[in-house]
Amino acid sequence: MRELGLKGARRGRGYVRTTIPSEMADRPVDLVKRDFSASAPNELWVADITYVSTKAGWGYVAFIVDVFSRMIIGWKVSASLRSNLAIDALVMALGARRAQLNECT
Repeated sequence: MRELGLKGARRGRGYVRTTIPSEMADRPVDLVKRDFSASAPNELWVADITYVSTKAGWGYVAFIVDVFSRMIIGWKVSASLRSNLAIDALVMALGARRAQLNECT
């Protein structure tokens, strides 16, 4: 293959580093001390933001997950990575869980 100038197909683009933390910046406090367990719904929620490559460019997705049920209770998709992406996902989660709590009473 080398003699013919051919190369094998490669999957993906390799490693992409999206954030470079500052050495001088303070680190956020780990409020759950790496203990991601819950004994009841709504006891602990965690959040994550990820990015997805699409034909139209990068898409960003924010998730709120209930640790007890491991269900996504709030999410938001956006073409830009702005603070309201995470806030909108949290608002959705709060709305979904308020509705469930109101049904129980």
